[in-house]
Amino acid sequence: MHSLVRVSADDFDVGAECDALRALSRRSGAIAQFVGVMRDSNQGDDVLTMELEHYPGMTERRISEIIERAAARWPILAATVIHRVGLLHPQDQIVFVGVSAGHRHDAFQACEFIMDFLKTEAPFWKKERTPSGERWVDARDTDQQALARWQTEKA
Repeated sequence: MHSLVRVSADDFDVGAECDALRALSRRSGAIAQFVGVMRDSNQGDDVLTMELEHYPGMTERRISEIIERAAARWPILAATVIHRVGLLHPQDQIVFVGVSAGHRHDAFQACEFIMDFLKTEAPFWKKERTPSGERWVDARDTDQQALARWQTEKA
């Protein structure tokens, strides 16, 4: 299983990332992807910008561990996770999760699993700037609920 983890301030090209996943294995019958985009509101407030910080080295290791856990549950061929850091604006791409597998069910499930664990277990810190000031953003209850289902569901 091939995996790629990149944490960077640089934007990414979704099409190029999918092409790279497809090129890794002729056994691939499905590529599932998720692209997270910054929205302009949160918790009922307008959001002007968001700044993402991380712990270099630790963040990449944690994301690699999440991919390994997905690969232990589903027969995936490759996975790519790209997460941006730094200053972001509404509609900027934040995260790309792409998974290649022999079949769509495995690709979809592994992609969702990786994203759910990223939201709760990867060491990122988010600070939003709103018209009334700055604030740090915690994980949502819905993120914890999404994560909980993987601890009870069988692959």
